Amino acid sequence: MTSFHGAARRTEATLEVRQLLEGLAPGEGDLLEALHRIQHRYGYVPDAAIPAVSQHLRLPEARVYGAVTFYSEFRRTPPPETLISWCSGPACHIKGGQDIRLVLEGLLRCGMGENTQDNRLGLHLGQCNGTCDNAPQVWVNGEVVGPLTPSRVVALVRRIKERTPPPQV
Repeated sequence: MTSFHGAARRTEATLEVRQLLEGLAPGEGDLLEALHRIQHRYGYVPDAAIPAVSQHLRLPEARVYGAVTFYSEFRRTPPPETLISWCSGPACHIKGGQDIRLVLEGLLRCGMGENTQDNRLGLHLGQCNGTCDNAPQVWVNGEVVGPLTPSRVVALVRRIKERTPPPQV
């Protein structure tokens, strides 16, 4: 996979972004489609892709950046290997979801909306999906896990860390 990290690969990645944008018409009509194509390819919308989108769609870079930062489905950082989405819905809130969040942040050593330093795990806000019978809950890479207690969260994080291989050096 092409990466936006490193100067030697940047030109290659920019060319790939331009290929992803082929067939999109100038103007705002295809802006979200352009961003979705990029995120589908890389797992996020790299800042380095914004000028290419801006140029192709003939929009100001600020307009492209604004769309990336406004819509919550667009990521600006590479996704973690394992994504833990914390539910903030009413049922989870009433049943102690805030305690679950605090335990997760402490165990992962990262805040809401952040990834661990090694990018193996990420803790992000999830939107209620109606599986409130599992409250309080999280989703691990989209799979519902709950109902949770602080002790169950400790066991869950241990299991996740055991199955997530360390990064190759």
